[in-house]
Amino acid sequence: MEADSTTGNMEEKVDIENAENPFEPYIESLRQQLEDQDPVFLIGVIVALAVVVITCVFLKYFLSSKTVRSAVLLVGLCDSGKTLLFSRLLSGKFKRTQTSITDSSAPYKAKNDRASTWTLIDLPGHDSLRPQYLEKFKSAARAIVFIVDSAIFQKEVRDVAEFLYMLLTDAVISRNAPTLLVACNKQDITMAKSAKLIQQQLEKELNTLRVTRSAALSSQDGSAGGNMYLGKRGKDFEFSQLPMKVEFLECSARGSKGEDGDADMESLEKSLAKL
Repeated sequence: MEADSTTGNMEEKVDIENAENPFEPYIESLRQQLEDQDPVFLIGVIVALAVVVITCVFLKYFLSSKTVRSAVLLVGLCDSGKTLLFSRLLSGKFKRTQTSITDSSAPYKAKNDRASTWTLIDLPGHDSLRPQYLEKFKSAARAIVFIVDSAIFQKEVRDVAEFLYMLLTDAVISRNAPTLLVACNKQDITMAKSAKLIQQQLEKELNTLRVTRSAALSSQDGSAGGNMYLGKRGKDFEFSQLPMKVEFLECSARGSKGEDGDADMESLEKSLAKL
């Protein structure tokens, strides 16, 4: 009787264990089969699986970044000519404009053999509106067209540099590294500064800004509050130090022939065609 009781208890114990882990027999069988396999074969399987996983992750990242970052942002101070340039790029026509208080967007077909299409977005230039609109669209930026009023640049150099500094030290923009096109607009005006002179003046002004604001950068890698260190430490700032491609070019949204003529923006269109 005691033997029967013991046997019954063992069977109940086995049943309870099987109920608690119903996959145990299958796992044990799989483990046995793996032990019987050639180690070289197992390594090959593991490597193949790793390659598949890495490829999938890479493709997901690559395709998503290509899909999402399809915007070309037009930014700059008020009255720099952003909205007129926006209209000229889309239709080629002159259009009387006023200070923008919200964004405008439309598909833009680049003049290249690939027939690339980007979303052209004109952002407000007022200093109280810039941060919120930049925050809204910066992650999607494939390129940023920073428009400068070349005719009164000498008066606005500090404000232009401060806006540029905010853009270039932004962590998201620094990481994504969209192409930066500095469009020196209003070249039809006699007193307009050249693109080369504007670049040199901005490098000096940005270098000064970097020195005065460097105290706010607390971490070793140069980031603090979402901002990045501008350029290279220990060297005077130059645009060539940035992680993105930077190009200075001259243009005139109004054009040398006035409202009835075409805009002078071939260099800008060529640069957009290379994106």
